[in-house]
Amino acid sequence: MSNRISSAGKTLASFSLAALPLAVHAQSVNVEADEPTGADALNPLVVTATLAPRTTDETLSSVSVLDEATLRRQDPTDITDLLRGQPGVNVSSNGSFGQATSVSIRGAGSSATLMMIDGIRLHSATGGGAAWQFLDPRMFERAEIVRGPKGSLYGADAVGGVVQLFTPEGEGSPVPTLSVGGGSFNTQRASASLSGSDGGTSYHFAASRFDTDGIKLRDGGEKKSYDNTTGMVRLSQRLGEHAEVGLLALRARGSSEYIGGKNDFVQQVGGVYGEVAIGESWSSRLTLSESRDEMEDFSSFPGEFNTQTRIARLDNTLTVGQHQLVVGTEYLEDKLDSTTAYEADSRDNKAVFAQGLLDFAPLTVQPSLRFDDNEAYGDEVTGSLALGYDLDDSHTLRASYGTAFRAPTFNDLYYPGSNNPDVKAETSKTYELGARGQYGHWFWDTAIYQTDVDDKIAFSGKPINLDEARIRGVELASGVEVDGWNLQAALTYTDPEDRSSGANQGNRIAREASQSARVDVDRVLGGWTLGGSLVAENHRYNDAANDKRLGGYGKMDLRTTWRFAPAWFARVNVDNVFDKNYVTAFDDFQGFAYESAGRSVMLSVGIDGR
Repeated sequence: MSNRISSAGKTLASFSLAALPLAVHAQSVNVEADEPTGADALNPLVVTATLAPRTTDETLSSVSVLDEATLRRQDPTDITDLLRGQPGVNVSSNGSFGQATSVSIRGAGSSATLMMIDGIRLHSATGGGAAWQFLDPRMFERAEIVRGPKGSLYGADAVGGVVQLFTPEGEGSPVPTLSVGGGSFNTQRASASLSGSDGGTSYHFAASRFDTDGIKLRDGGEKKSYDNTTGMVRLSQRLGEHAEVGLLALRARGSSEYIGGKNDFVQQVGGVYGEVAIGESWSSRLTLSESRDEMEDFSSFPGEFNTQTRIARLDNTLTVGQHQLVVGTEYLEDKLDSTTAYEADSRDNKAVFAQGLLDFAPLTVQPSLRFDDNEAYGDEVTGSLALGYDLDDSHTLRASYGTAFRAPTFNDLYYPGSNNPDVKAETSKTYELGARGQYGHWFWDTAIYQTDVDDKIAFSGKPINLDEARIRGVELASGVEVDGWNLQAALTYTDPEDRSSGANQGNRIAREASQSARVDVDRVLGGWTLGGSLVAENHRYNDAANDKRLGGYGKMDLRTTWRFAPAWFARVNVDNVFDKNYVTAFDDFQGFAYESAGRSVMLSVGIDGR
């Protein structure tokens, strides 16, 4: 394995050296002469970090944005292919194509990483975390990754951070897209969409289908298939100059074979909203939403585990001069329908929250506070304070302190025979210092942080509040857009340490890599786009005792797109070019490693009028 990491390091160095002239050239560019598209792409508006639109450098948070151009260029088969190796992000999975996957931000774990789609929370109330593996990336045009605690804005589970996926919103004349393709592992893939606007009505309709024979998840095993059919509708209607209503409906349904059985799944989000401007300084938005995580298991222990989350949320934004105040309330209800008789099948949560966005240029102050009252595990108060200082037009310093909590799941509280109704929520506090340089054609961002987790939920025959953890880290990100080149690079160092008083004290938290790097390079040459991505991670441990070591790896993907006629394209993706055998999870009970896909090739053709 050391040879693989050495090879990955050499490749990473080659990418970095090749990009150096671009960075030097970008430094010499006159900012006043920059193209707006390049500046907007490198310092885009973000809504997840502050509940209100702010450019990345104004959020006072560590934020990564994967925009529409990035998603179209990379065109991955799995949403986690976009997230893997991003600053602070750790991905582990039980193999490829529809297998159980965990996404963790800053070592906090999957259950402490919040995922949303257009502001709608999607998670499993029984197991915690989201089923990332069942989301088709072609349904989305943008992803925002916010690192650091956001409990004061979103409540439970935003300890490590938040990943929000955004669906397209129609604009202008009707625009159709169509793509069909296939490749390795007998994989077929197709998608289609239609979007546009007419008068005050905007619309986007989309559907996709993915089907594969899959791979052998263990040495000597059989291939495990996966299929997914997804449909989506998004509509909005302007009501005069000061009001808007809209709806979103997204549903993914399919099946995934795994070692020992098969799952039939449904992932669904739906919501309606109404927004109105009350005078020039007050706007109000009401959102009613529902998400479903449904799973029917066919194995030696068959069963159904269907969870439903309903949320009513009211956000009020008040503007006074250069300052804004966001005040709101939220009601959330989790419900469970299962063939297993849980001791309780529902719980509700009531919350109020407020956030200030105060601009005393060059000083910015962002305080926030939230109170949650949950009928299952009690009250939680979370808050944060972020300070930013603009050294000049291009450089910003930031410092923040924030608290958050992870809610115990239905399995923790109610699963028959191994539950603990007295288990408390995990709580955390995070300190962070950061700096950002924002120029016309490039940027850099760095952050150093420490998170202390108390009452960490552990399992010892039943869930108990025992463990503590201390997570330290450093993140560096940079990007360049100039002369047809697009370069994004990230380096992450994380020290997720178990601080419990038992035998595991001082060990690294299970399945968390401590070092990672990612480089994405793309070049536009006339009707061609050429690109590649490199992800490298060091070793991790599969267990809390750190007895099972999983080696590090380096993986390279290549891609090219040819626009051979107006609106027509052909695309080739070659993933894991050097056919690396890498493992991010191990089955301790049966004693085998979950293998990931080797080299694969996907060819697709289609129409894209955007």
